[in-house]
Amino acid sequence: MKIYTKTGDTGKTSLLSGERVDKSDERIECYGTIDELNCYIGLLKELKINSKRKYFLNSIQENLFIIGSRIAAGNASEKVKASLPNMDKDSISALENHVDEMQLTLPALKNFILPGGHKDVAFAHIARVVCRRAERRLVGLESRVDEKFYIYNTYLNRLSDYLFVLSRKMSCELKVEENIWIG
Repeated sequence: MKIYTKTGDTGKTSLLSGERVDKSDERIECYGTIDELNCYIGLLKELKINSKRKYFLNSIQENLFIIGSRIAAGNASEKVKASLPNMDKDSISALENHVDEMQLTLPALKNFILPGGHKDVAFAHIARVVCRRAERRLVGLESRVDEKFYIYNTYLNRLSDYLFVLSRKMSCELKVEENIWIG
């Protein structure tokens, strides 16, 4: 099977339903942003500092694929949608538990943090802002389609919190000073 199909050469692509849409369609933009986020999570997963978090970061990537597939389902039949993997509230609880665990060892937050301090930490901040963009895209999409994505909105919201705390934890573990915004 060839990787190129040439069916997208005119600026159209297919959803899982078979429906052809513009590549600029808000659904494509939404799951494209989630795919971008997934790439950054993959980058974070491969950083030496995150070797002990590799398994959890992998589970985040799997959940992002679930969200993307649900968005790509479009107007697919209920049979097709039922065949797709799903996510439950345990995935959100897992994020919250990891955030709580990391925060136990971090200094209290008294100021805004400027992204950076170390290249690896900056990658976590990039992932966080891409996550926020994905969340905005999903909220905007939800307001214009029939399907409700509440659990996925919640997951992305919690994931951005996780990525912020992860950036702080990485700073601590790398023994680099956080860039405090004095403003």
